[in-house]
Amino acid sequence: QVQLVESGGGLVQAGGSLRLSCAASGRTFSEYAMGWFRQTPGKEREFVAAITRSGGGTVSADFVKGRFIISRDNAKNTVYLQMNSLKPEDTAVYFCTARAGLISRRVEEFNYWGQGTQVTVSS
Repeated sequence: QVQLVESGGGLVQAGGSLRLSCAASGRTFSEYAMGWFRQTPGKEREFVAAITRSGGGTVSADFVKGRFIISRDNAKNTVYLQMNSLKPEDTAVYFCTARAGLISRRVEEFNYWGQGTQVTVSS
């Protein structure tokens, strides 16, 4: 079992920045690829970014490229999502997630989820 706890969400103006953090506990963090998804009411959970177990490789959705950066610190059992140039359409609940093994973009391939953190971007 892996427990995930997100933090860092909040209210920010368009063009601003936030850094989300996700602290993991329970198993060896470096055994898990990590990801961030987001969800708005009435819509399916949407892939944002993911990172390999070592942190040496990342993938991200087209709509965040050049704005969001995923990173991890295996010594601190934490994954981050640095969000820059935020837009009102980035408003969502952001979820941290983990899967044993290889990196993925597919929501159904992730096994463990945090409770989510709300990000609201005002225009």
